Amino acid sequence: MKKRNGNSATLKRVLSLIKPYSGLVVLSLVFAVLTVVTTLYAPVLTGHAIDQVVGAGRVDFAAITPILLRFLIVVAIMAVSNWVMSLCNNRIAYHVVRDLRTKVYAHVQKLPLSYLDSHPNGDTLSRIVTDIDQLSDGLLMGFSQLFTGVVTILATLGFMLSIHVQIALLVVVLTPVSLFVAAFIAKRTYSMFQAQSRVRAEMTSLVEELVGNQRVVTAFHYEDKAKERFYDVNHRLQKVGIKAIFFSSLTNPCTRFVNSLVYTGVGIFGGFVALTAGPAVLSVGQLSCFLSYANQYTKPFNEISSVITELQNALACAKRVFDLLDEEVQMPDKEGALVLRDAKGTVGLEHVAFSYVPEVPLLKDVTLNVKPGQRVAIVGPTGCGKTTLINLLMRFYDVKKGKITVDGTDIRDITRASLRQNYGMVLQETWLKAGTIAENIAYGRPEATMEEIEEAAKASYAHNFIRRMPDGYQTVIAEDGGNLSQGQKQLLCIARVMLCLPPMLILDEATSSIDTRMEVRIQRAFHKMMKGRTSFIVAHRLSTIREADVILVMKDGDIIEQGTHAELLERGGFYHDLYYSGAPEQQAAE
Repeated sequence: MKKRNGNSATLKRVLSLIKPYSGLVVLSLVFAVLTVVTTLYAPVLTGHAIDQVVGAGRVDFAAITPILLRFLIVVAIMAVSNWVMSLCNNRIAYHVVRDLRTKVYAHVQKLPLSYLDSHPNGDTLSRIVTDIDQLSDGLLMGFSQLFTGVVTILATLGFMLSIHVQIALLVVVLTPVSLFVAAFIAKRTYSMFQAQSRVRAEMTSLVEELVGNQRVVTAFHYEDKAKERFYDVNHRLQKVGIKAIFFSSLTNPCTRFVNSLVYTGVGIFGGFVALTAGPAVLSVGQLSCFLSYANQYTKPFNEISSVITELQNALACAKRVFDLLDEEVQMPDKEGALVLRDAKGTVGLEHVAFSYVPEVPLLKDVTLNVKPGQRVAIVGPTGCGKTTLINLLMRFYDVKKGKITVDGTDIRDITRASLRQNYGMVLQETWLKAGTIAENIAYGRPEATMEEIEEAAKASYAHNFIRRMPDGYQTVIAEDGGNLSQGQKQLLCIARVMLCLPPMLILDEATSSIDTRMEVRIQRAFHKMMKGRTSFIVAHRLSTIREADVILVMKDGDIIEQGTHAELLERGGFYHDLYYSGAPEQQAAE
C-alpha cells in the first residue's frame, strides 16, 4: 500500500473518519449558529438600552425594562445552545477517536511479525495511545472553536453591514491580515510538532524498556547509564517541545496586535462619524454595538489561529497514526484455504530456505519428515536457527523457498488460525495477563470448567502452589505475573497448554525456569501429554531430550546430524561434542 504524505492528505483522512457522524456535525452547526446569533443579538439589545439614556437624569425606564427581559431570555437560549453544541462536539471527537483506536489495534493484529520485531513496542504504543489522544484534543478544539468562529465572523459581518457599510468594510479589509500572520507561523510549526511526536515516541519506548526491566537495570548497576539515556531523550524532547510551543505561541499575540489596531481604527472612525453625521446616521448606542461587534469579529480570528496551531500538532500525530495504518498487513489466507481440524501430526519440510534479512541467509536447505506422534528435539548452538524453525512451523513467517506441509498440505494453503489451533506452545519467555489464575490457565479455552482447569493445573504440578495463594484459583495476578516467581509463571503457561491438548506441541525451553526436582516431574507430565502427539522440543539442556524419537542437530542454518540420542553419541560427531561440553551435568544425568 502506498503511503500518503502531506498535510492536506492527512486532513482528508481525518475528515473521512468524521463522515459517519455527519448528523451530529449538522446538529452542532445548527446550535453553533443559534449560539452565535444570540451572542450577537445581545449587543443590539445593549445598544437599544444605551439609546434610552437621553441625558443626565433622563432615562426611559419603561422602555429599558422589556429590553432587559429580552436580554435575559437571549442569554438563557445562548447558554443552553452552547451546552448542546459542546455535547455534540464531545460525542463527535470521542467517537472518532474510539473508532480510530479500534481500527489501529485491529490493524496491528494483522501486521506481520517482521514489522513488530523491527519496531520498538513503545513507538507503536505511543501511536495508539498518545498520538490519538493528541488528535482527540485537536478535534475537540476544532469543533468547539472553529465552527463558532466561522459562524461568528459571517454573522457579525452581516450585523455590521446592516449598521454602517463603510465602517464594516474597514473591519473586513484589515482583519484578515491576522489570518495571514497565523498561517505564516503555522506552516513553520508543523515540522516542529512532527519532530516532537517522534521524540515523544522515543521517550515512551525508553521508559517502557527501563521500567519494565527495572530488576535487570538494578542488578547490573545500570541506574546511572539509564539516567543518562533518559536525560538525553528528555532533554531533546524539551528542546523540540519548547521550539514548537514557542513558535506556535507567537500566533496569538501577533493576531491580537493586528486585531487591536482594527478595534482602535473602528473606534476613531466610528466616533468621528457619530460626531459629524449625528444620531440619524450612527447613534451612540449603535457605535457601542459596533465596537462590540468589531471585538466579536476579531475574536474568532484569534481563536482560529489557536485552533490552527493545535491542529498542526493534531495532524502531525494523525500522520504517524495513518503511517501505521498504511503498513502492509501480512499476506491474507488464500481464497478457499483449508480449515485444519484434528491434524494427524504428519509434518514435512522440503528444501526450506529462509532469512530475516536477504543479505544474511539463515536456513539454507532444510528437509525433514516427521511422522504422527514423533517427538522431535531440535538442538544446536545459539543462532543456528532453532527458534526460526519454530516460527516457520507456526507460520509466524513464511518460507522464502521450499514448503512446509501438515498432513500433506502446504501450510500456505491452510488458514493461519486453524493451523495455530492445532499447535500448543510453551515458550521460554512466559506471558500472563492481568486477571485471575483460572482465567490465565483458560486463556486458550475460556469455556473450560473449573474442574478441567484444576485437572490441567494438577497435571502441570501447579495445583499445590495455587492452593497456597490467598484466593486460590481466583487470586488476581499482576500484569505479566509480576507477583509470581518465574518458575510459577512457567508452570501456569504449561497448565494453559495442558488444558487445550492440541494434536501437535512445541516446547521451547519449556522448563528453563524450573528447579531440577520439579523438572523431573514436569518431564513425566510432558511424556504423558506427548503420547500420540507430534512434538517439537527446543532444548539447550541436552539431558532433557534423551528420550526423543529423533534429534535434529542444527548448525549455521542446516541440519547436520539426525538420529536418536544413542546413535548420535555413537557417531562421535558434533552432537557428541555438544553433549559433553557440559560434562559434569551430562555425566550426572547419565
